Amino acid sequence: MSRTEVSAVTQQPAARGMKWMLSSMVLAVAATLALSAWAQPGGGHHGMGGMGGMDGGHGMMRGGRGIDHMLDGLNATDAQRAQIKQIYKSAADDLKAQREAGRALHERSMQIFAAPNVDAAAAESVRQQMLQQHDQASKRMLQARLDASKVLTPEQRAKMAERMKQRGEMMRDRMQRMEREQPKS
Repeated sequence: MSRTEVSAVTQQPAARGMKWMLSSMVLAVAATLALSAWAQPGGGHHGMGGMGGMDGGHGMMRGGRGIDHMLDGLNATDAQRAQIKQIYKSAADDLKAQREAGRALHERSMQIFAAPNVDAAAAESVRQQMLQQHDQASKRMLQARLDASKVLTPEQRAKMAERMKQRGEMMRDRMQRMEREQPKS
């Protein structure tokens, strides 16, 4: 076997290893970016809606029309409306700081993956921090939902659950229609 043949044979596994490593890095970058976007409270269009989402849908976390719209169908009293708006305003204020922290983590992640040599330990550290940040935001939203549920009567909560179920079905139908109407590539 000539030196060129030996060199070619020994480089094949290395080339495969390099391809695997590059593929893994691309996947890690994509996963980190997706997690960064997902970890942004109120940041996407496809999060959970109603009172269950990070934003609550239709500006609920910002005390907007979404709360009024949700409460209109429940025959909520003025006192209930005021309490629930305050609950969600307080949660929105708390989540604003968390959202800013999430943006900082996203920026740090981008820096790590833009570096000439990607530091796997630093990337993992940022990923763990993103998970913690998302967990804190999720806990805060859960607390807001629990607090708001105490303001509503059992009948109002049941009615709201039914409306949310119908809304989910409408969204599912709309998404299926959009998928069918999308041109095939």
